[in-house]
Amino acid sequence: MSNIKIASSLIDRLNERIGRAISWLSLGLVLVVLVDVAMRYIFRYTQTWMIELEWHLYAALFLLSAGYTLLHDKHVRVDLFYARYSVKRKAWVDLIGHTLLLLPWCYVVITTGYRYMVNSWYIREGSDQPGGLPARYVIKSAIAIGFVLLLLQGVSQIIKGIERICSGSDATT
Repeated sequence: MSNIKIASSLIDRLNERIGRAISWLSLGLVLVVLVDVAMRYIFRYTQTWMIELEWHLYAALFLLSAGYTLLHDKHVRVDLFYARYSVKRKAWVDLIGHTLLLLPWCYVVITTGYRYMVNSWYIREGSDQPGGLPARYVIKSAIAIGFVLLLLQGVSQIIKGIERICSGSDATT
């Protein structure tokens, strides 16, 4: 196995493990929302930190599982034509899309998100709301980390796409 295929396999395994671990955040999110809704409607009481925890969990779930979603081809796609394409043609569409759209966009978000994260860590940013969560910089770190994982998975998908294109098979599935 070539080094480039080994790299692709390592990226896939990394995103698989992170995606499976992060998926547990959905259970935490459901529980936090359940408690918040119950407290709000039964006792007419809510806490700012709980509301912020809901969006922190959702943001972490969304951002850190993007690479996993791409790995399993479960991302949003308009399948108007794509579904009927052959394997080779799908590989070409994915290769062009990942190279011209995904990778540059990831680069922009990573560089911007990194500065955003560093500034937040520097000032030890917390919630601007009384009773809010104290460490907002932690969730802001998920922006850069999530897009690094997505970029890596994009590279892995490009490697696998080139392999599909070069394999010569043009079956329709």
